[in-house]
Amino acid sequence: MTGKLKNKIAIVTGGARGMGEATVRLFASEGAQVVIADVLESEGKALAAELGNAAMFQRLDVSDEGSWQALVEVVTAHHGRIDALVNNAAVVAFGPITALTVEQIDRVFGINVKGTMLGLKHVGGAMCAVGRGAIVNISSVDGMRGVNSLSLYSSSKWAVRGLTKSAAMEFGHQGVRVNSVHPGGVNTAMGNPQSLEGDAKNAGYERVPLQRIGEPEEIAAASLFLCSDDASYICGAELAVDGGWAAGYYHHYLPAAPAALTSF
Repeated sequence: MTGKLKNKIAIVTGGARGMGEATVRLFASEGAQVVIADVLESEGKALAAELGNAAMFQRLDVSDEGSWQALVEVVTAHHGRIDALVNNAAVVAFGPITALTVEQIDRVFGINVKGTMLGLKHVGGAMCAVGRGAIVNISSVDGMRGVNSLSLYSSSKWAVRGLTKSAAMEFGHQGVRVNSVHPGGVNTAMGNPQSLEGDAKNAGYERVPLQRIGEPEEIAAASLFLCSDDASYICGAELAVDGGWAAGYYHHYLPAAPAALTSF
């Protein structure tokens, strides 16, 4: 590795598993001191123990303001500052709009939107106070388009996308960069709940340009770039890491589609 985050202090929410875990591992390998922030205590503590001096675990309920305040206090007391934040924690809910419950709406928006906003408020505020930092908000390809039965999740990720733009305007002139990453389908418990392997895990992605599901390490690499000094002039941007999904779908009945794409 190249030490792109050498001596930087980074917080990754939802860092105990999935994309968060991949991000924690990559950041640690690039020299960061990583704070694994999650409600999954056993998984988070186990990961921190595995990574040794490169990581610490702090319980964080992203929907609770007091939890964020405690996180900032602990990290600044331990490390003295915060250089990077990846707002990764999220949940998904499926179902048509007419079937959604208030409980589902409150949970998804509480974690995906409120959680991101509180992270910006408290960690972003701490960064602005010292005049430097980088924040990555994990949105989704579904924050760039609409999709049936994912209206709740999609609208929450559109909100994260818009919030990123506004935060970039507020924080940029204070030395803090804010950007969003938009994953497509990812091979995690959320994106591959059946734990399919081999070609089976790519089923349904035939119409996406790269024709496969993404791996969590590929999303983590985008967050690494945006948190590193390589992205020093990038602020308010959105980076799609989706195998080309946001670009469009193949239509098998038109020229230039993959030869193997025969029917949909």
